[in-house]
Parts: sequence; C-alpha cells; structure tokens
Amino acid sequence: MSELNSEQALVSGELWHQFCDTLKRAGDQVLRPEAPADAATRAEGFRYLTRLLRIGLEMHVEFADPDHPVFFRTSHETAKIGADNPDNLYQYARLRGDRDYRIRGQRNTVHYLSFRTQKGGYEGDGTLPETGFLDTNNLVVEDDGSFEIIVSQQRHPGNWLPMEPDSNAVLVRHTFHDRRAEVAAEVTIKPLAADVAHVPPEPEEIAQGLLRAANFAEGTARLFADWAQSYLGAPNELPPADQALCQSVGGDPNIFYYHGYWQLEEDEALLIEVERIPECETWNIQIDNYWMESLDYRYHRICINKHNAHYNSDGSVTLVLAHRDPAQPNWLETEGGEQGTLCFRWVGSKEQVHPKVRKVSLAELGGN
Repeated sequence: MSELNSEQALVSGELWHQFCDTLKRAGDQVLRPEAPADAATRAEGFRYLTRLLRIGLEMHVEFADPDHPVFFRTSHETAKIGADNPDNLYQYARLRGDRDYRIRGQRNTVHYLSFRTQKGGYEGDGTLPETGFLDTNNLVVEDDGSFEIIVSQQRHPGNWLPMEPDSNAVLVRHTFHDRRAEVAAEVTIKPLAADVAHVPPEPEEIAQGLLRAANFAEGTARLFADWAQSYLGAPNELPPADQALCQSVGGDPNIFYYHGYWQLEEDEALLIEVERIPECETWNIQIDNYWMESLDYRYHRICINKHNAHYNSDGSVTLVLAHRDPAQPNWLETEGGEQGTLCFRWVGSKEQVHPKVRKVSLAELGGN
C-alpha cells in the first residue's frame, strides 16, 4: 500500500479505512491453507497480530521521533517476533542516518551485550540489513562499569557504532545466562547536537506512522508465516538455517541459527542430542508456537541454555521435548500444543556441532 501524501485522507476518514483494511488483510496470514486450523493455533495467530500491531504502533507512532529517540522493548513476554530469544532483553530506538547520537550506559552483569544499527523494515521489503555492529568483545568499559558509544556515519575514536545514510534504528540485545541473577545494562540515547525543542508531530507524520504500523503487522506476519511454511516438509528435524537469510532480517552476526518444525502425539517425545559443546559465548534452544512466538517462558520451561543445562558425563547434552515429564533433566515443555516451531543457536562459536534429532516414544524414556 502506498503511503499517504495528503492530510485530506485524515480529514475524510480514508486513512482509518486504509489502516483497518491492512489489518483485515493481515488476518489472511493466520488463515493460510497450510497453517494448522485448530482453534488454539488460530487463537494464538489472531492474538499474535494484535501483538505485532502493538509493537508497530510504538515503533512508528509513539517512539518514532529520531530527534528525541527512546529505547523501548520490541520483543518481550507479551509481544514476540520471529523466534524471539527468551534469554534476551531487546531494546530498540528510531534514528536518522544524517544525525549523530551518543549512547550512554552502565554495563552491569548481563552475560552478553550487542548493539546493531540497521535499515529497512518489515513494513517495507521485509529485510533489516545491518549498517553497524558492536558487542562486548570490543566494547570499551570504564572501571566503574560505564561506557559511551558514538553512533554516526563518520568514524569516531573510542566506542563507535557505524551508520549509513539510510540507517533508521538501533537494536540492543542483552543476552542472559540467568535472568534472575544477572542485571541488564542500562542504556540511554540522545543526539549529539544541541537539544532540539520537542514539537507535537504533524498530522501527516501520524498518518504515515499509522499506515507503517499496520504494514508492519501484515509484513511481519507474512514473513514468518512463510518461514513456518518452509519447515513443514521436514517435521521433527532441526537443520541449519539459511544464515544469510537470518542476517538479512536482523539476526546477530555472532549467531549460527537452526530452525525447524515439531509435531508430537501425546505419547511421543523429541530427542535433541548435541554430542559436544564447542567454545562459545553461549548456546540455547527454545520452543515456539506455529507463528514463531516463543512459548510462555514466564511459567513454563521452554528454553535451555549453556548455563542451566544438565550435561552428560562426557560433556554432551540430551534435550527432550514432550507433553509430559519424561523423567529426564532437560525437559522442554510443549505447553499443551500439538505442533510448533523451534530454534537452536550457537552464539560466538567458531564451529558448529549440529544437533541430532529423532522422535521416540515417551515410554522409551521412562516417562509417565
């Protein structure tokens, strides 16, 4: 849908009709013929669209001013995108490539921290090309834990996060080993230029932001429904993903991704075996619903990582996805679902040991 170029659409109500029509069309992604048609998956799908709209409104309307950027959370406990990592805290701010910015922060104790500038958007062509990257491996932190980062096109001494002329956002990933024990970094962002007086957004800006938010919901839903569809031909496998594709939609360049589709009967389990753990920042596995939303990690164990996994005596790891307790230490819950997607990550590993996956009966594992 083309963006508005006239305030008349606001006055006449055409803007609102376009906004609602786009959301109506987004619902077709939940009704795709290959998607599961059970009530639970449909309900999750329509809830997913409302979550995407909530993110889109914050991204393109509420916090869209690049002269007064604010870090807000994009994927979190009740709003999720594209196999959101339960071990991550995501923060996002809108930028302009022709501005310079300063990020100030306090490192605290979170295990891994990265900063990424990007361009594009899911509301457009569905890609988020990286325009700059900085992480804890090269972030200079003062003795008191504080740090500053300059975000600009031109190289800057010290911590520098590059941008390009069409950069439009910065994404911060805080990756935890133990969210209950570690403290996220504290970050703020401001333009380097003198303070710019805040003025209310023009009607045209609100109009464009509303349409972008609706297009974001539709575009994101379509993108990851396409991904889920691509996994259906090989259920209960976990092959390496197309890494270039993962990076093109905003993946961390330090991560090697695996994606797959799971489908289990009540008396079945999925055995995921990793025979060796290479040196790495971390690794994790997560269980998602069909729409590639992580299951509710607030109440269910749907994610296991390097820190909290139980290791076999030879250093290998055996993970078990099952509807009921399989009497195994690394049980991943299905949260009652019959099918969904899953994701495995190596973070900061120079080599990848591919997980081996096989479906077994729960009885073989000694489950109830």
